[in-house]
Amino acid sequence: MRAAMTASSKTVALLVAAGQGSRAGGDNPKQFRPIAGKAVLAHAHDALAAHDGIDAIHVVLGDGQEDTARALLGSRAIASFVTGADSRRGSVRAGLEAIAAAGGADIILIHDAARPFLPGAVIDRLLGALEQCHGSIPTLPVADTLVRGVDGAMGDNVDRAHLYRVQTPQAFRFDTILAAHRAWDDAQEATDDAQILKGWGHDVILVQGDERLEKLTYKQDFARAEAQVATPRTMRVGMGYDVHRLAPNEELWLGGVLVPHDRGLAGHSDADVALHAIVDAMLGALAEGDIGSHFPPSDPQWRGASSDRFLAYARDRVTARDGLIEHVDLTIICEAPKIGPHRDAMRARIAGILAVPLDRVSVKATTTERLGFAGRREGIAAQAVATLSLPALS
Repeated sequence: MRAAMTASSKTVALLVAAGQGSRAGGDNPKQFRPIAGKAVLAHAHDALAAHDGIDAIHVVLGDGQEDTARALLGSRAIASFVTGADSRRGSVRAGLEAIAAAGGADIILIHDAARPFLPGAVIDRLLGALEQCHGSIPTLPVADTLVRGVDGAMGDNVDRAHLYRVQTPQAFRFDTILAAHRAWDDAQEATDDAQILKGWGHDVILVQGDERLEKLTYKQDFARAEAQVATPRTMRVGMGYDVHRLAPNEELWLGGVLVPHDRGLAGHSDADVALHAIVDAMLGALAEGDIGSHFPPSDPQWRGASSDRFLAYARDRVTARDGLIEHVDLTIICEAPKIGPHRDAMRARIAGILAVPLDRVSVKATTTERLGFAGRREGIAAQAVATLSLPALS
């Protein structure tokens, strides 16, 4: 038994979001999929951050997922991002070691991002139980009749009197769970961290869980979750248009891609006319002005700036209002260079910055039949339409 926690105890959360979630369907890992316009990962983070007993949140991700996670989390406070492993146990171990290297903690809550709707009362019960033990977990009793299956036929009933469904977060004394993970036999796989602690010789206290903590596993789970938290939403459409002149001795950036050409676009930043049009379209849909009002050409800090910073800013403005980028349609207007060979790269780059699936980004090109400044190859224009989904009261 441990002494009571003190007011100075440091409590951290480890949010485990390194899985691929293939059973949920779709192209994106389930932790990055939206529910009511906000990523599952963001829902889980916000639930932890809302509890005043948690001092810091660390996030474990799959290899190569950090940029996407940062985009979806926006300005939310993250103590660290940690690259996980091929198994959940390995990912948790990586997170624990990273926290230990950063100075450790007194208490840790290990939580699966796939359980995004976490009531604060569950955290209260978990932390309260740790006054008397090294580990506590939320559980729900099994209500359904249980039977054994024998060759596809019903066998004997199973006594459910002492059976429980285990949820997360699971709360532990940090040093104890770290030692238990380090001592665990790598030849065995553990289904959760409580099993590892129990194998290390410590009791784990059961506290009441919550039905809202059900794990998102299958496609139908997302439909259920959407219905639970859905709020009235409205569609917003914004249009953007931008022009820059072509000039010698300049690089040509279009759609976030460096395009080989004998001239480039001139402007205060890198003059990526395509990204500028998308930024204006997104800001227009938000009714938050235009790119010039947020990044004035008179401000020297934006001289030569990469326009992906402007697009990331617009993305974060959408995220800050619990919005969802439904679709972006970009048209580049020029006689040269040919856009076709670079279209796929532009789509991928834009989708990456916006943290949306590729099929939500369209890139097209057209000419003006040699009419006007574009026809005379004096400059390049771009127009974009951005479709956003925002809470109805936003």
